[in-house]
Amino acid sequence: MHSILPFLLAMVAAVVLLEMWATRLKIAYPVLLVLAGLLVSFIPGLPPVRIDPDLIFFIFLPPLLFEAAWSISFKEMKKWWRIIGSFAFLVVFFTALSVAVVTSYVIPGFTLALGFLLGGIVSPPDAISAGAIMRFVKVPHSTSTILEGESLLNDASSLIIFRFALIAVGTGQFIWQEAALSFLWMIVGGAGLGLGLAWVFVQAHKRLPTDAPSDIALTLIEPYFLYWLAEQVHSSGVLAVVSGGLYMSTQRLSFLNSGSRIGSYGVWESFAFILNGVVFLVIGLDLPEIVDGLRSKGIPLTTAIGYGVLVTGVLVAARIISSYAAMLATLIFRPSVAPIFQSRRRSLLMPLVLGWTGMRGVVSLAAALAIPVALDSGAAFPQRNLILFITFVVILLTLVVQGLTLPFIIRRSGIHTPAYEESEEQARQQLKQGLREHTFRFLRHKHENGFHDHAGVQKLLRHWEDKNRSSEENWMDDQTRVIFIEMLESQRRYLADANNDPMLSEEIIRRQLYQLDLEEERLKII
Repeated sequence: MHSILPFLLAMVAAVVLLEMWATRLKIAYPVLLVLAGLLVSFIPGLPPVRIDPDLIFFIFLPPLLFEAAWSISFKEMKKWWRIIGSFAFLVVFFTALSVAVVTSYVIPGFTLALGFLLGGIVSPPDAISAGAIMRFVKVPHSTSTILEGESLLNDASSLIIFRFALIAVGTGQFIWQEAALSFLWMIVGGAGLGLGLAWVFVQAHKRLPTDAPSDIALTLIEPYFLYWLAEQVHSSGVLAVVSGGLYMSTQRLSFLNSGSRIGSYGVWESFAFILNGVVFLVIGLDLPEIVDGLRSKGIPLTTAIGYGVLVTGVLVAARIISSYAAMLATLIFRPSVAPIFQSRRRSLLMPLVLGWTGMRGVVSLAAALAIPVALDSGAAFPQRNLILFITFVVILLTLVVQGLTLPFIIRRSGIHTPAYEESEEQARQQLKQGLREHTFRFLRHKHENGFHDHAGVQKLLRHWEDKNRSSEENWMDDQTRVIFIEMLESQRRYLADANNDPMLSEEIIRRQLYQLDLEEERLKII
């Protein structure tokens, strides 16, 4: 334990430093993390890194999926459910089929079952990489919602394909009736179990005397319980976590208090960031072991790289074709929900952007490593080392090539225009004005019904009456914002000096500092 702890701490420190560097360079941090892990792996004398697939599936995957389910807008998901569903299931199957056909034809000794196995591994795009890139470029809400919604579901569909292909390779046969029933149980059982357990969790939060720390602690263990229980009954643990997380995210206002919500944002953001960073760094560190396994089978490295490039090309082509097919189907069957652009060029480039976002990552690596070393008969699993290497090449190429070029493609396509920004800003201002008017009416009703002489209600009424007359944006310009922040810093210095007073409790000082922090955070979203 004492020998591995410094290594783990060094990895977390490297993740933080590389993320800051990536932000400065304005590129997605997973790209730098994978490249850094790759470079470090060539340092002589370092012990080989061996990844337990169960560690990624059980330790990393549930909280990452749960956090993503809490972040996405369920309202927007319902609006785009057709294209999200097609990308999460139909496109994943089409991609896996394309990989299976090409590899079984090109790679010697590759059967159709092995092709489907590889296709199930590399078919799901990684949402973390796309999300990191979206920090530096603006895209329409429809595009980001489709990407986020797809990422929540495509992991489950690809892992289902992976499981069935693994059975077919191991047994040499594929019984469609059993596969259909198993597929149905994994979908229905996983989603149903996730929703049922999520309802139980919500009731527990409501009925138990929890506070902010206990609420946050419970949310940290709930995704693991969802995943574990679903896997115990042989349904989809991924779908259980996703469905449970989506349900709980829609109920967060009813079972979490304000302190729990504020605290959970920071805890979950940091937790997910560390998990993502460590996994992407380990992807690069794992290359030497993969290459050694490849050489042990006598497969030339250049040949294996060529196979990896070929599979990457098939994945990119299949996703772009699927994007245009989805756009065409939407225009034919549901034209009312199709995104509206100012020019035909932008309409034609939108599917290209969506198709170019298919970077691979955590799930693909974990699935590849989950391939058993030997079959039940004791024979070595066919082509395991080659599948591992192809998966690594796919992850590396899609992260580096697509990850570095996607921001340029998004900017050149012009899919996010000033019209979108103006529309979003108008909607934001309209909502804030409606909220002010609603608050003013509420206070005026209280003032007229029993609180006419109440000084506190009168002060609140005057305060909100002033806010209702003029919006905050009229007075909070850039110069005022700077002065406001300087005022908060001055207040913090005063509290720091006041903390030297032996008659004042430090807890009182901390509470006042917390209020100042909330004021500054509120200022950022005005």
